[in-house]
Parts: sequence; structure tokens; C-alpha cells
Amino acid sequence: MAQVLRSLPKPDDPNLLVGAELFDDAGVYRLDAGTALVTTLDFFPPLVDDPYTFGRIAAANSLSDIYAMGGRPICALNVVGFPDKDLPIEILGDILRGGSERLAAAGAVLAGGHSVRDAEIKYGLSVTGRIDPEHILTNAGAKPGDLLVLTKPIGSGTLTTAAKQGKIEESELAEAVDVMIDLNAGACEAMLEVGVHAATDITGFGLIGHAHELAAASGVTVHINSANVPLMKRVRELAADGVLTRAHKSNLEFIGDRLAVEGADEFLVAVLADAQTSGGLLLAVPEDRANDLVGALVARSTRAAAVVGRLEPASDRTIVLS
Repeated sequence: MAQVLRSLPKPDDPNLLVGAELFDDAGVYRLDAGTALVTTLDFFPPLVDDPYTFGRIAAANSLSDIYAMGGRPICALNVVGFPDKDLPIEILGDILRGGSERLAAAGAVLAGGHSVRDAEIKYGLSVTGRIDPEHILTNAGAKPGDLLVLTKPIGSGTLTTAAKQGKIEESELAEAVDVMIDLNAGACEAMLEVGVHAATDITGFGLIGHAHELAAASGVTVHINSANVPLMKRVRELAADGVLTRAHKSNLEFIGDRLAVEGADEFLVAVLADAQTSGGLLLAVPEDRANDLVGALVARSTRAAAVVGRLEPASDRTIVLS
């Protein structure tokens, strides 16, 4: 994708405040001095068997990009691919019902959407939010000395893969489902209240991949203490048994020698590079505000409030994992 984007003409509209250059979570377009729109789109095939649950997860995942920028979702469009010749249309109804439930929970409205006939189910949202142009959070503002705080545990990729392979019971997937359904609204409120330097959400590139993007955009080196990263139950055990998404390999290959591993075992490295769905926010916060941020996250019952690393001046590595 980076190669494709480099070949496109660069927009020169001064009101485009955040575009695709640094691979931020969403784009931001200024309407006037006090108002900007933050906009994103995401969709994917089912991760779970229950269509209503899948709809909720996909919607929460799409909404997460708005929260990662510090915005408030206001409206959305459904994006649907569905094999209507092969599956009952009621399945699609349940998926869309699940998406609508998460939109309502976010205080946003559904404004329509578009569907195509497809060989497999795909669902997600194009979401538009409102944001103050003076308070946009990107992945480019992190500074040496900042601490990194993570707001959800890691492991959804491993657990959903294990469920598909029949290696865990449905009850053992419940934690991952609850985490994926959970909105990042509370984490967004906390980061805006306390004041952080940079933010991103953890999705397809995994914790290592998204931390790399933050480091590259901000011109810093990220040191991650792997022992402090919260993991869902059984994730490390399953990873040691080879249960991971294919994305962990491509994520590590993309980063290459810009990642230095100092002591973390290969299974944990793979987990931290593994794709996540509707993961938490990764926040770069000044050290003197870190306790306040953790307290604000705990007060909002976020799934985690873990200090997982520190930012140092730029080096020949973007990520150091210990």
C-alpha cells in the first residue's frame, strides 16, 4: 500500500489537516476555525460465527479510528459484501443489527451505506466524526521521555484463529469477544482529559507494527517492556503451539532490522506482532502525566491501563523489545 500511495498525486488543499502521508488512523478535514471532520473506513470478513456479534465487532473496530484521533463519531455508512445467493438474508440483517447497536452506543447515527454481491461476507463502516482542529491526536507527536500506555490486552488474533481451528472452546473466546466489542470511547475521553502527545489504535499491524509507525512518524525509538504488555488468557500458550494469524510474519518482515529484540522469546515477539481486531489505544504521554492517565483510564473501566514502554531519541532502530 505504501508503494501505491507514493505514486498518487499529493493533495495541496490546506484544509486537509491529516492525510495518508504518515499512515494515521483517519483523515481530518477542516471546515472552519473551530470544526473539522475526521473520517475513516474499515471492513473485513467474519472473525466469529455469530452474525450479530460479528457486526458489533466490525463496527467497534471502525469506530476506533475516530477515537484514536481524539474525535467524536457522529454518523456512519454501512459497507457490505454478501453472498445472497448462498446464505439467508437474515444473516445480513443480524450483522447490520449488531453494527447499529455499537453505533448507538457511540452516540452516532447510521446514514445509509452500500452493498455488493460477494463470494464471502464482508462488513464494516465508513465513519465520520467531529474534532477540534486544535486538539487532533496523531501518531507523529510523541517525544523522547514519553511513556507508552496501552488500553486493551493483546491476543484477539491468536484466540480467534484458535477458535477457527477448533483448538479452544467457545467459552474461551469470550474474553476476546468482549474486548473487541468494547468501544475505545472511554480511553479517548481519558487521553483528552489528561493531555497526551500522540495516539494510535492497535489493529492489523499488531502492537509492534503500530508502535513502529508511531516511532517513524514521531522521529523516536520505542522501547517496549514485553513483560508489562497485558495478554488475554491462553494467548502465549497457543502462540507457542503455532496458533497465530499469518499477519505476524508479514508485519515482522516489513519492519525488518528496524526491530531489535533483547530478551523476549520468539513466541511473545510473534504475539506482539500479530494482527489485532478492535484493539486498544497506544498513547504517548509525558512521564509526569502518566499516573493521571492511568487513573483516568481506570476510572472509565478500560480493559487495560498498562505502562508498556518508553520513548527515547531516534536511533537506527524504531523498536527495541526487551
